[in-house]
Amino acid sequence: MSLDRFADRAAAGRALAERLAAWRGQSDVIVLALPRGGVPVAYEVARAIDAPLDLFLVRKLGVPGHEELAMGALASGGEPQINAETVRALRVSTAEIERVVARERRELERRELAYRAGRAPLVLRGRRVILVDDGLATGATMLAAVSAVRAAGASRIVVAVPVASAEACDLLRGSADDVVALRVPPDFHAVGVWYADFTQTTDDEVRALLA
Repeated sequence: MSLDRFADRAAAGRALAERLAAWRGQSDVIVLALPRGGVPVAYEVARAIDAPLDLFLVRKLGVPGHEELAMGALASGGEPQINAETVRALRVSTAEIERVVARERRELERRELAYRAGRAPLVLRGRRVILVDDGLATGATMLAAVSAVRAAGASRIVVAVPVASAEACDLLRGSADDVVALRVPPDFHAVGVWYADFTQTTDDEVRALLA
């Protein structure tokens, strides 16, 4: 299989910014990055369209004992989004769900403090928001972000990513106002497959790009 890959997240962000050029210079637009991988992508978008950049933190809720398997997601300031089908199939108890949610809420709070360096989050009410990540596999994490941003009063929400699975795009079209994905390959496999360099973004990089 010959892959048309992005060189790295910054290159993907520049390509995504070209698609979003119509948003340039509009005063009510905010770009929100899903850390950590979404930050280098969103930085390029925000710079190109001359919009403020902020973080929107979301954590996967892993099945106890099988943490790599998601049973839902939790976004900053939002309610947990639980996949009832997964919970039912794996017989995850309410108490187990509550423990996982509490743990991930603590981690969200820790990251907010670590990344923001005392800066308050941008106000979303009445603003148009572009939510950016480096790619969408299942879309579950982004779905939690869309729900929380909607609850925060955003007037319009656009999900924008360099690459996504068709399933994730279908899922998000039901909740976001628009979904922009540069590539929706029929053989998706995983987000990292579509990058020549998919080195993990560090906390220091996140802080530097925000600053």
